[in-house]
Amino acid sequence: MVVHTISGAAPGRRTEHRAGWGLVAPFLVIYLLFLVVPTLYGFVMSFFNGALVKSGLGSFAGVSNYLEALTSADFWSSTWHTLLFTIMTTPPLVIVALALAILTDRMRHGRWFFRLVFFAPYVVPVASVALIWTWLYTPKIGLWESWLGAVGISAPNWLGDPNWAMASVALTTVWWTLGFNFVLYLAGLQEIPRELYEASAVDGASPWSQLWNITIPMLRRTTVLVLLLQAIASLKVFDQIYLMTEGGPNFATRPIIGYIYDIGFTDFRTGYAAAISTLYFVLILTVSVIWLLVNRRQLREV
Repeated sequence: MVVHTISGAAPGRRTEHRAGWGLVAPFLVIYLLFLVVPTLYGFVMSFFNGALVKSGLGSFAGVSNYLEALTSADFWSSTWHTLLFTIMTTPPLVIVALALAILTDRMRHGRWFFRLVFFAPYVVPVASVALIWTWLYTPKIGLWESWLGAVGISAPNWLGDPNWAMASVALTTVWWTLGFNFVLYLAGLQEIPRELYEASAVDGASPWSQLWNITIPMLRRTTVLVLLLQAIASLKVFDQIYLMTEGGPNFATRPIIGYIYDIGFTDFRTGYAAAISTLYFVLILTVSVIWLLVNRRQLREV
């Protein structure tokens, strides 16, 4: 009887495995063709003096492209601009999203309205967002200048001043992408058992105490996920900066991906651009792995 059960279950598992591979096969093919193969080709290209106006990989360059990148002031300044953008956007996008999610979760009426209001900007295309906020920032006719002027504050040249341009783009990004983190936190809040709040209320816990001792600890895994996704998204910034400032003024907002774009499609140096892309890929991968390992250890200690 036991032999019959085992021999009958094995073909069933094999059928399930074949069905599973059949379902994921289309994705695997697309993943290999459009991600793995181009990544490997780019890595090979980084060792050659390739040019966009010539066919083939070009002459062999060894590691000279990497050495040139590591000694380039433009490479490091673009990397710093990317890190600065990440520092400016990640904390507010996590803290504000958490605060809005908690407030919305505690609303008794009209919760759907606040979900819509906070998430709606996230579905707006980046070109529309850039056009709207560029108009808001425009000197003399922009709404920001009118609003600040009404309270006696003179508005800076938001996108034209190197000291304000990055902060202006960061503010735009916070408004635009806040909704994604807001939805993640809202889903995490709904997973917290209501019995915990009811029991703590019976014991006399205040709402502030419930927030620090129940809500925030129970959202620890969600916060780790939000921080990781947000940091990676900020490190990949390009679209809104290119549309709003084109990396200016005087390259004050050019991120590393903008630098790669300029090298590859303006200077036509595809081999050097591939080397910079590889270096930056390694940087993001290292940050992600370290972040995951640190947080995994902290979660185990908890």
